[in-house]
Amino acid sequence: MFKSRSEGNVVYKCTVRLLEDLDVLECEFQPHHKGSFLLDYVCEQLEITEKDYFGLRFVDSAKQRHWLDLAKTIIKQVKDVDPLVLSFRVKFYPADPLRLTNNGKLMLYQQLKRDLRHGRLYCSAGEAAALGALIVQDELGDYDAETHTGEYVSSLKIALRQSEPLEKKAMELHQKREPGQEAVAVYDEFVGIARSLETYGIDPHPVKDHRGTQLYLGINFSGISTFAAGRRTQHFRWPEVHKINFEGKMFIIHLAYSEDRREVKKHTVGFKCPSGAACRYVWRCSIEQMLFFTLPTSQHASVVSGGGFFSWGTKFRYSGRTERELMSEALQALRQQKLNNTSPSKRKAQSVPATPSSPQGDLAEIRKSRYSSLPRSTMSEPLGGCGDHMASSVYCTDNPLPTLETVSEEARKTNGESNDHLSDYYFRDSFDHSSSESGFTAAAANSANALGDHHHQHHRHGASSSGGHHSLLHHHHRQAYTTDNIPALAIHSVTNHAASIIQQQNASNSAKNAKKFSLVQAFVPSFVFVVVVLILSAIYILETDSELFASMRNWPEMICLRYQYYQPLKEFLAKKFGAIF
Repeated sequence: MFKSRSEGNVVYKCTVRLLEDLDVLECEFQPHHKGSFLLDYVCEQLEITEKDYFGLRFVDSAKQRHWLDLAKTIIKQVKDVDPLVLSFRVKFYPADPLRLTNNGKLMLYQQLKRDLRHGRLYCSAGEAAALGALIVQDELGDYDAETHTGEYVSSLKIALRQSEPLEKKAMELHQKREPGQEAVAVYDEFVGIARSLETYGIDPHPVKDHRGTQLYLGINFSGISTFAAGRRTQHFRWPEVHKINFEGKMFIIHLAYSEDRREVKKHTVGFKCPSGAACRYVWRCSIEQMLFFTLPTSQHASVVSGGGFFSWGTKFRYSGRTERELMSEALQALRQQKLNNTSPSKRKAQSVPATPSSPQGDLAEIRKSRYSSLPRSTMSEPLGGCGDHMASSVYCTDNPLPTLETVSEEARKTNGESNDHLSDYYFRDSFDHSSSESGFTAAAANSANALGDHHHQHHRHGASSSGGHHSLLHHHHRQAYTTDNIPALAIHSVTNHAASIIQQQNASNSAKNAKKFSLVQAFVPSFVFVVVVLILSAIYILETDSELFASMRNWPEMICLRYQYYQPLKEFLAKKFGAIF
């Protein structure tokens, strides 16, 4: 990787290999650029509009392939790659390849031609000859008896295992083709034949099943397939795939399907990959392919977690558009193009004039009726704040909190017993729901008690007091509390009631403090107990020969646990204790 400093900015340089081996593209990026920046630049240089079907791939220092994540910075993904060389490839082979246009279809044709040459597009001899004849037509043009003499196909690379009979069959088909065909017609015919093959869009990943048989795992728009000796042995369609996970080197597929459309059956299939990094790569490719071809929009994509209890967890979030979004956008563009190509006179004849049945003046009423028909949440409040019907609610912020005050007998007669109950509810609600208001209530109770004692003293000395002094004292008492009409017994009853409530609250607080829950003391023993039980259960299941746990021992997770962790640990402990004793 090369980098040059100019004006304080670091610029990284990389090389992108295109689908033709001799075609390369030199690119530059900065540390803050993400993978989408590089892909957009390459697609812009190649004049590709359907860029979501393509991607950039690189090989790390451990010889493991990776797709460049478009949502992450480039430098963080390729920091160990030197020299920095990326390959421009088709990442998502479309289910309908003929839908691609212009250079997008040309790039797909070059990718499929490359797959045929490297053995990924596996097919029969007849199909390989037909595809080879189209390659000859594209590179050499129409057959000319004077120019194309001898074994002229042998100079071209058309297949991985290219033999003389294959070349002769390709020459025969090339000589029978009609002259004057356009290049686009050749691309369409080649892509149509490749689309009908089982290995279309397949990048084979070497895996082994539970019996140790060598297989190749392929993922494309239809689902996940396994191949043995060039033929598909299993095919799991995307509607049947419930979940995809991995555990160490084990790639696990959780299936949910119904045979008679009544009872849903669940099944788990596992495949062992050569390494943990290869397993994560297969898992990520599967997740990306499934989301791209099954999600309606990219907004429905959520963070997908992989890895289990015995492996480092991996999280992946899909970025970019899905195939359904691309199809919708292409259809919308086609409709817009047809609309633009329509003559103005036709558009005027097809347009519908405005009718007086819905005048402009009624638009406000229409909007109002539409919005009023929308469902309202029961938790929402009216826009005008608290209305009259909310005046009695203690939760309405526009109403002042009621103060604690005693009620005289005259007020009871005037307002009725309902107000008495309402005041009592206010008192209890404010006391129970606000810890800050409890201090205010206690202070009010103490002041009421002191006021009652002061009132008795004034009654004992009332006969010897003058009239002016009595009126001033009476006015002072009316401002603090209306105690002229309050019996001393009522004040003492309220004070005793508040004191009893405070005592009950203190008692409850002391009980809570006495029974304070310790999370650490309760969690640690429980966690240790669960771990010990799980370990003992796993050892018993792996060591016992009981038929009761036979199906459980064949689970991919249990197979992975046995051969990756349990068996090596068992051998290590046997060697250690054997050396000691």
